[in-house]
Amino acid sequence: MKAVTLDGERLAGGIRDELRARVEALRGRGVTPGLGTVLVGDDGPSARYVAMKRRDCAALGIESVHEHLPADASRAEVDAVVDRFNADGAVHAYLMQYPFPGHLDYEAALARVDPAKDSDGLHPVNLGKLVQGIEAPLACTPAGIQYMLEAYGIPIKGAHVVIVGRGLTIGRPLANLLTLKRPGANAAVTVIHTGVADLAAHTRRADILVAAAGAPGLITAEMVKPGAAVIAAGVSFSGRRLLSDVDDGVSEVAGWLSPRVGGVGPMTRAMLLRNTVAAAEAAAG
Repeated sequence: MKAVTLDGERLAGGIRDELRARVEALRGRGVTPGLGTVLVGDDGPSARYVAMKRRDCAALGIESVHEHLPADASRAEVDAVVDRFNADGAVHAYLMQYPFPGHLDYEAALARVDPAKDSDGLHPVNLGKLVQGIEAPLACTPAGIQYMLEAYGIPIKGAHVVIVGRGLTIGRPLANLLTLKRPGANAAVTVIHTGVADLAAHTRRADILVAAAGAPGLITAEMVKPGAAVIAAGVSFSGRRLLSDVDDGVSEVAGWLSPRVGGVGPMTRAMLLRNTVAAAEAAAG
């Protein structure tokens, strides 16, 4: 029996419908939510991802403000864009698309962002609030994964969650989110990485397994507990082809599985829009 597909595109569509009503309410008050995007360089996957975000904005009536800097942009040029977006009342939230060219310090630029305008939920202040359980913009992919698990009725409370990958965008914030003592969380979470000996010894114990390492085909059927929920969050590219951390054979063992396309990606973008609308509502008072 094949795993139930966790349809992120369907769930994201429902979130967009809910946000569309909130955007219309804001526009009725004379406020148009604005999302800024900053792209430095010409990384193909990054450019395509920013383009998708801008299309999402257009579909909801959110203003999209985009800044594309050349690959040789200086730290001062990046800082100038950040300062301008921080001061611009029409930009309620914004993001700097990762990765940056090697000569630039992404973390330093991120720390310069106004935490209230942090659409990605990755500013150190907002990550600190997550650790404390204080309301703040949530990291988009972790928030989308949590929403997906809840929407499909997958038990989180008391479950053993194993996250393969300790990155800033998924692994670390997701671990903190799912351990909070609140509905939709309260799990026992183990975070491992590709440098850990015998990954399978850990992954086979997971009720919920999140692959977020960016290593194609890392998780195979033999590494999955029968009936577990498997979230394919880590991706990489071969040319324009999107590759998943989860091998196709896992669908024969798992109880639930997010697909390579139409799974976590649409949920991440939906949560970005949700953070943007929430920022606009907060600014409007």
